[in-house]
Amino acid sequence: MTENNNREEWGSKIGLILAVAGNAVGLGNFLRFPVQAAQNGGGAFMIPYFLFFLLLGIPLMWIEWGIGRHGGKYGHGSAPGMFERLWNNPAAKYLGTLGLFISLVIMIYYTYIESWTLGFSFFSLTKMYFGEASFDSMKNFLYSYQGRFPAQFSSVGVSYIFLLITFAINFWVLYRGISKGIEKLAKIAMPLLFIFAIVLAIRVITLGVPDPSKPENSVMNGFAFIWNPNFAMLADPSIWLAAAGQIFFTLSVGMGTIHAYASYLKPKDDIALSALATSTTNEFAEVVLGGSIAIPAAVAFFGVAMTTQIALGGAFDLGFVSMSLIFGQIPFGQFFGFIWFLLLFFAGITSSVAMGQPVVAFLEDELGMSRKRAVTLLAVTVFVAVHFVVFFLKYGFLDEMDYWAGTFGLVVFALMETILFMWVFDSRKAWEEMNEGGDIQIPRVFYYIMKFVTPLVLMVVMGWWFINDAIPILLLENAAPENVPYIWGARILMLLICLGLFFLVRLAWKRKTAEQH
Repeated sequence: MTENNNREEWGSKIGLILAVAGNAVGLGNFLRFPVQAAQNGGGAFMIPYFLFFLLLGIPLMWIEWGIGRHGGKYGHGSAPGMFERLWNNPAAKYLGTLGLFISLVIMIYYTYIESWTLGFSFFSLTKMYFGEASFDSMKNFLYSYQGRFPAQFSSVGVSYIFLLITFAINFWVLYRGISKGIEKLAKIAMPLLFIFAIVLAIRVITLGVPDPSKPENSVMNGFAFIWNPNFAMLADPSIWLAAAGQIFFTLSVGMGTIHAYASYLKPKDDIALSALATSTTNEFAEVVLGGSIAIPAAVAFFGVAMTTQIALGGAFDLGFVSMSLIFGQIPFGQFFGFIWFLLLFFAGITSSVAMGQPVVAFLEDELGMSRKRAVTLLAVTVFVAVHFVVFFLKYGFLDEMDYWAGTFGLVVFALMETILFMWVFDSRKAWEEMNEGGDIQIPRVFYYIMKFVTPLVLMVVMGWWFINDAIPILLLENAAPENVPYIWGARILMLLICLGLFFLVRLAWKRKTAEQH
């Protein structure tokens, strides 16, 4: 590790690419993507998906790498300082606070979800769930583990132990720093993740027809289910919105994490090719590997009709419930279950440490804290807040946080940063910044895409989500009456986090002003 303006740097280029790819490759690649594809027209879903990858995903990657490296030149590792460099206005730093808010709130509940994968990896090795024979009993096993009701587990205690282990690993990595912590984790976790995914994909492909009496339940029909295009569904705007949403989830754009990683680059380090490399690595993990495991395996064992119901039930029904049932029925199931859930854990932890880094960078760069103190303050905040998620999960607490920070918030922040970089900062300067030191030159057509098409698409997505989802959710139109107090609790918690971050930003800039005088 070398020092640059007293800031850390990445130890190697491959370490940086693996770390940013690790940030992007998360639970959504293996759990959310196959469900989205299955729910939204199979192969037809891939048409808007790849279109938005070109119009939103790759442009936002370049924009975020550009903003991040530019901010790093001036000693800023988080959005408040970066936005102020783009726009010399007192409001800029407060707009940047949204980047800290999103990454912090997502980290709080994501760490808990991530801990389930570690727990189920252990349960696979010990065959703890292998006695569950039906979908309902396996779902009860998951829900009982989550503490929703006492059944196979008398309380949330076992789940809480795995949360503590996951929490400790996350903050130990963050405590170790950029090169010795995050980069080292990525160099170990990412190759293992790909090896595990390839092994599982090969095992799924060789499943053939598990039950000869049901020849229609085959792996090939599973691939057909997820990839055969239903072009009629392309007329439904919600399919296009789902595809745009998946691009946000899969690339981890719009949450301030990529900015933080890119800020530790040297001023002339390539970002044009590196951003493209991380995007394509993520797409391989999602489309090729993520699309070859859970859905084809579910169709082979349960048939198309049941898999459709499973997909409608969401990512956890598919990834935890149906996959666990399958592992209980195949030879060496405990081994394959172990590496499936460990793969998900690696995907999760390389993303969650990235979520912590913007806040740590802010505390270090803007408030002058040591890394030890910054990581400790973040750890205390996450540890206190995650308890609400653990104990109020069944009342929709996590879902409320996920919508406002992990769904709607991503689009708002992405639109904000695109306008600031490509319009306020000046598109010509932004273009020069993104291409400076590049191993490749970004094709000129992307200048116009980033300046005009990307913000326009983001406005449409944000407007649609606001009218169709945000207003009904805000007004609690579909909320169960017993959940309403807890949903308000989630909102109050998010408001307190937001106010706390605003206070810290104000404090940091008052401190800077005082030092300048």
